[in-house]
This record gives sequence, C-alpha cells and structure tokens, in this order.
Amino acid sequence: MLKDKRTKVKITFFVILMGISSMFAAVVTDHWAVLSPRVEKLNTTCEAAHFGLWRLCKKSIFIMEEDSKGKGCGPITLPGAKNCSYFKHFTSGEEAELFEVKTQKEYNISAAAIAIFSLAFMILGTLCLLGSFGKGRDYLLRPAGMFFAFAGLCIIISVEVMRQSVKRMIDSDETIWIEYYYSWSFACACAAFVLLFLSGIALLIISMPHMPRNPWETCMDAEPEPIE
Repeated sequence: MLKDKRTKVKITFFVILMGISSMFAAVVTDHWAVLSPRVEKLNTTCEAAHFGLWRLCKKSIFIMEEDSKGKGCGPITLPGAKNCSYFKHFTSGEEAELFEVKTQKEYNISAAAIAIFSLAFMILGTLCLLGSFGKGRDYLLRPAGMFFAFAGLCIIISVEVMRQSVKRMIDSDETIWIEYYYSWSFACACAAFVLLFLSGIALLIISMPHMPRNPWETCMDAEPEPIE
C-alpha cells in the first residue's frame, strides 16, 4: 500500500473506531426514547419510562413542581423507584399493558435483529480493513468499505423501526404515554450511522484505481514498443 493511501486509510480507520464505539453504546444501553404520561396535579407520583433494544425501564417519580417543558412526568433524571424488564420476560397484565408490551416487543425484536446484522457487518469490515494493511492486500479495502456502509444502513433502519415504535405508542388511545423525546442512545445510533456509512464510502473511493491526471499520462508511462 502506498504511503499516501495508507495515511488516508488510517484516518478513516480512526473515524470508524468512533462509529463502532457509538454503535456499541447505542446497542447496549436503554435510553433510546423517554416516555411520559400527563401529570394533572402536583405532589403526586407518576410513572415515566425509557427503553432501548432489549428492555424497558419504568420509574416512579414524585412530582413536586411542574416541568418547565410541559405537562409530562419528569425529567427522568429525578430520583425514584426503577423497574426494568427485558422484552422476552414480559408477563400478562391489564389490557393497556398487554397492548404496550405486544407493540414494544414486536418492534424491538425487529430493531434488535437489524442491529445484530449491523454488528456482524462491522466485524467483517474490521477484519477486512486490518487485513488490507498487509503487503499486496489493498483489494480488501473494497469489501471493507462495503461492509461498513452496510453496517451504517442497518443501524439507520433500526433507528427508523424504533421511531415508528414510539410513534405508534404515543398515537394509541390505549396507552398512558402522551409525551416523548429521543435520548442519548438514539443520538449515538444516529452518529454511528453517519460515521460508519461515510467511512465505508471513503474506503470505496480510496480503493479505486489511480486515475491519470491528464489524458497523456497513461501513454507517457507506457513501455515503448520495440522497433524491428
């Protein structure tokens, strides 16, 4: 690999590492979205929730003063009793609870499965990129770029599935949630998409063969034909 190309690949690899870190932070945490019911009066306990790909956490918060951002329960950072359940461990309950569980479970299983594909593409891309530093293995840059681009596309699809999950829960008359906002895990997933997808495209561009600077460069560099 040429020195100039190697430098570009190293810079791209550094950006990819930031994308991988953002991706893992999004996948393993459960602060993709925060949901809140309406609070009609103060000095009462309300139940807010936040969730990720694998579980939903509910938090009982005692409200002493009105939230400046609206009539919702929170902010979620206030102290309170917390109860988290992984989606595969949900049990039956009231009709509204069943609707909430079924909706959330269906969407989250889909989003989690897509995120796993993204992780697989990241691993394959990393192996190809590390292998490309070997002598005469520049050809591995192209599959590495494709894998990282695919990883970015998968994570943004997962983000959209989660967004539709939140929208469906908020729009339903059978749930208590009336307010929501996307939290830092969601931001990590979006950042991972941007970093991984653009880095994948950059690797594909770097792997392209050198283009001549002028129309005569290829002819000038060609070996002269022997004269008989």
